[in-house]
Amino acid sequence: MENPLVITSSPHLHCGMSTKGIMLDVLIALSPAAVVSVLLFGWRAAAVIIVSVASCVTCEYLSRIVLKKPQSVADLSAVVTGVLLAFNLPSSIPLWQVAIGGVVAIVVVKQMFGGLGFNLVNPALVGRIVLMSSFPKEMDNWVMPLLGSGVDAKTGASPLYTLSQGGEIQYNLKDLFFGIRPGSLGETCVLALLLGGTYLVIRHVISPTIPLIYIGTVLILTWLVGGDPLVGILSGGLMLGAIFMATDYTTSPINTAGKVVFAVGCGLLTVLIREYSSLPEGVSFSIVIMNILVPLIERATRPLPFGEKRRLKHE
Repeated sequence: MENPLVITSSPHLHCGMSTKGIMLDVLIALSPAAVVSVLLFGWRAAAVIIVSVASCVTCEYLSRIVLKKPQSVADLSAVVTGVLLAFNLPSSIPLWQVAIGGVVAIVVVKQMFGGLGFNLVNPALVGRIVLMSSFPKEMDNWVMPLLGSGVDAKTGASPLYTLSQGGEIQYNLKDLFFGIRPGSLGETCVLALLLGGTYLVIRHVISPTIPLIYIGTVLILTWLVGGDPLVGILSGGLMLGAIFMATDYTTSPINTAGKVVFAVGCGLLTVLIREYSSLPEGVSFSIVIMNILVPLIERATRPLPFGEKRRLKHE
């Protein structure tokens, strides 16, 4: 037949966006934070990013060969994972440990669950959590930004760690906004992250629902527990997590109601971990925990088909 009748499930219309195109937009959105991280932390930041991306791409390539599946390196998803993993690491971390994080993120979290679109949790965050558990000393070795200290490789406590120990941070809101503080590579400069997030919203790559509600929940709850709300949202990895990792298509709800529940849950867990646990930061664990709960959230918030009525329990 010249014109066969093809029967497929929805969606039937293609919006023109491809996986590679979406990942390229994410990389463009991440580029301001990448540039700023190199300016703040020097050549070591560039080395961490390069090794992280290289390890993720290599693991993706070799995994697809071993699993006898079509190559997926060209879709750029492994590159995005590598950049996000690097953004969650200090510039002083040994490069071989960065490579281990890439193996965990790609091989264990992504490919062993079926590849892109099948992973249950965010690969970059699990890579960070495994490195935190395996190499706590190296993961807590924060370096002062070169622009702020003028001394190469000078270490200092992160703002959230200082607060968790009952101390007072020595950074004003301007320093926190522009990233003149110790921290992971991609989390310090809030301005760069906001620029990237705005680009993704304009390009319709992400919806602003999850970032706004996540950040707003942390803001309100931090105030309710007696903390400084602005310091709470400008310190740590909240902006990076809310904009670039909580919005991951695979590990976040699809419908709006589900996104609201997911974002509120992320914000609640973040504040609880920060305030009542031994960990100064809670973004990574909060997002991963809520990733695991996404199937339940989607089941509870699933909209009814048009014309169908919700059944009552006694029916």
